Amino acid sequence: MLDKNRMKYHLTLLFLFCAALTWSGIAPHDYFTWFLEVIPALIGLVVLIIIYPRYKFTDLAYTLMLLHASILIVGGHYTYAEVPCFDWIKEACNQSRNNYDKVGHFAQGFIPSIIAREILIRDNIVHTKAWLNVIVVSLCMAISAAYEFLEWAVAELTGESAEAFLGTQGYAWDTQSDMLYATMGAITALVLLGKYHRQAIAKLNTE
Repeated sequence: MLDKNRMKYHLTLLFLFCAALTWSGIAPHDYFTWFLEVIPALIGLVVLIIIYPRYKFTDLAYTLMLLHASILIVGGHYTYAEVPCFDWIKEACNQSRNNYDKVGHFAQGFIPSIIAREILIRDNIVHTKAWLNVIVVSLCMAISAAYEFLEWAVAELTGESAEAFLGTQGYAWDTQSDMLYATMGAITALVLLGKYHRQAIAKLNTE
């Protein structure tokens, strides 16, 4: 049975998500790009709500999910190529492009790796740590590749109107670097959070 403190925490995360989404939807750069960027977060929320009565993730996973959704929501409001803070970083560090999209793709590996790891451990799908890490990273690479296919399909279907969604900013190797950042994110999450995540899962199993 879920204790009241965890329930309050989950409701707080939901409130923060709704608040961020509302802000993002007020006068975004353009609503087509906004919709394309935030729809994965909305789909994720619907899935989480549907499965919530029978499958609850650790608080760590839910917190990271909110972080990932927030990155998508901010990118939807400004477009990934025009997030103001990263425009400042671009000028201050003499960079050739706004690199907020790389944060998004790093998160695309970092957060799904924890979600995948949790499912694989809790459902007793993988029992060996080495294979667990290999499978988790491989899944994140597959997700990243699938998202690049999706971007390609949207670009083919909508033409120039998808330019802000793609966010390549003229960089020829944008697709490859996006997948590299996602892979780096997945590996980083396993290294930094692996032990803490396992403890969180163990605590969840005792409740």
